[in-house]
Amino acid sequence: MRLAEQRMPRMMFDFVQGAVGTEHAANLNCESLNNIRLCPRVLLNVDGRTLGKQFLGEEMGLPFGIAPMGMCNLVWPGADGILAEQAAKHNIPLGVSTAASSRLEDMFEQSGGKTWFQLYVYQSHEAAFDLVDRAAAAGYTKLLLTVDVTQLSRRVRDLRNGFQVPFKMGPRQFADFALHPTWSLKTLAMGVPSPQNYDALKADADTTRNANRGSTDWDFLKRLRERWKHKLVVKGVLSPADAMQIKQTGADAVYVSNHGGRQLDSAPPAIQALGAVRAAVGPDYPLIFDSGVRSGEDVVKALAMGADFVMLGRPILYAVGANGARGLNQFIEILKQDVDVALSQIGLTDISGVSAQALYETNLAPTTE
Repeated sequence: MRLAEQRMPRMMFDFVQGAVGTEHAANLNCESLNNIRLCPRVLLNVDGRTLGKQFLGEEMGLPFGIAPMGMCNLVWPGADGILAEQAAKHNIPLGVSTAASSRLEDMFEQSGGKTWFQLYVYQSHEAAFDLVDRAAAAGYTKLLLTVDVTQLSRRVRDLRNGFQVPFKMGPRQFADFALHPTWSLKTLAMGVPSPQNYDALKADADTTRNANRGSTDWDFLKRLRERWKHKLVVKGVLSPADAMQIKQTGADAVYVSNHGGRQLDSAPPAIQALGAVRAAVGPDYPLIFDSGVRSGEDVVKALAMGADFVMLGRPILYAVGANGARGLNQFIEILKQDVDVALSQIGLTDISGVSAQALYETNLAPTTE
């Protein structure tokens, strides 16, 4: 992260790292994961470990993937291509945002089909369904409907830095970019990034960054379920009651997340909500998790808390910002190694076998009475 901070303009680094309000929710995500303890086991044969698993009808090379994030080419020129390349190399899914800085069709091709499309719904439902049809035509078989951004939150770092799309260059931004010439020159050479999946939408569809997105409701979800014939995931769920209703509507999975603490500063830590959602939907319903995951051990903790699959956001972009494709490949390899070591320490050989039994129950400690 420190190297990324040095190489990226302050505005762009803060765009990635920043969160809503006081950033308490974002920090609490990480703290809550740090406070979970795994229970080491001994004298078990753990040779021949496997980290691949089947999820949503697809064989994954690892138990984690890359969360959908908008405008990734702001982090480093060509970042979208790097993400797609690494997703293909490691056989992991890559979420492609409606707000991506590359066309969803191009990302599908570059990743060898490893992409999942994340749908943001603005005021025009017809425009949203146009995007859904585009994704289907491109070959996507996983659709992530994001429901936790009814209105973009107030992110203090972005306001302080004057971050907006499209960019407006002022003295502060000019000085920031001038202090990071490698990023600036490469960005100029490749073209200033802009959202690439809005252009084909209808002219009257308001897709500006601060546009109201609050029209997505249960009726829309039902219509989407009828229209989308492949796997449908609902992303941004913290309420067990909502998760149950989503399951009953026919979605194939729920994605537990508080948007990395970027939407509601008073939201509970996503890892805390994960256990409650798992209890509500039952042991077999597919759950995806993100928010606060920073290490391979965090991945294992999330699986132990009830997730079937884990996604990472900010750390992926830090790795790209630090050293491009080499940085991201190195980070994924580190995650892979750490997951493997953690699996051996908790006495398992198959990542699919991680359960609540891997958690250390502090309440079982003996008393001194």
